[in-house]
This record gives sequence, structure tokens and C-alpha cells, in this order.
Amino acid sequence: MVKEFYQEYEVFSRRRSDLSLEHRFSILAPNLEMAYVLAKENFFRREQIHDLWVVKRSDIRKMTEEEREAFKRLDNKHYRETKGYADLPSKWRKLEAMNTGGEVQ
Repeated sequence: MVKEFYQEYEVFSRRRSDLSLEHRFSILAPNLEMAYVLAKENFFRREQIHDLWVVKRSDIRKMTEEEREAFKRLDNKHYRETKGYADLPSKWRKLEAMNTGGEVQ
């Protein structure tokens, strides 16, 4: 009975207008208005906030396992990472040696 009466809500807040929203916590409440009041009164009485968002967890869409796997395959963007530049001088020496027929130093 308790599980049916209460719903899970996610609470987000922003401390200043120029900052992004941050997830703060989850809360159990019978409805959206009560979740908002509980979040405001119990958790943000002492903390200055600019904005408060309360969202029913079931209204948030998350990735499925299949979508997560697809992202792993599509996220092959190693060419954007800068770690390949650390060894660039030796790679240039190898390339020059290959083109001139010389030895790699």
C-alpha cells in the first residue's frame, strides 16, 4: 500500500542563474506539489538557491542497455583526443626516415 501511495521524485537545483542545474537528491512523496514543498522546506531552508526543479522519476527517460551499447560503438572518437600529440616528434622522425630510407633515431 505504501509503495502505491508514494512516488519517487528527483530534485534539481541551481544556486545562481549562471550555473547549471545539479541533481540534489531523490524524495518520496504522494504527489508533485508535496514533493516540491518537502524539498523546499526540509532541504533548502538553510541553503540559498536560485531555482528548484522537482520531476517525477517515471517521467525521466533513461537509456536502455541497447542504446548504451550503441553509444559505445559510435563513440570511437580517439582522433579528438590530444594524447596522440605527446609522441609527435618521434612519429615525425619515423616518417622522415621511412621517406628518406634512413634509420630512425
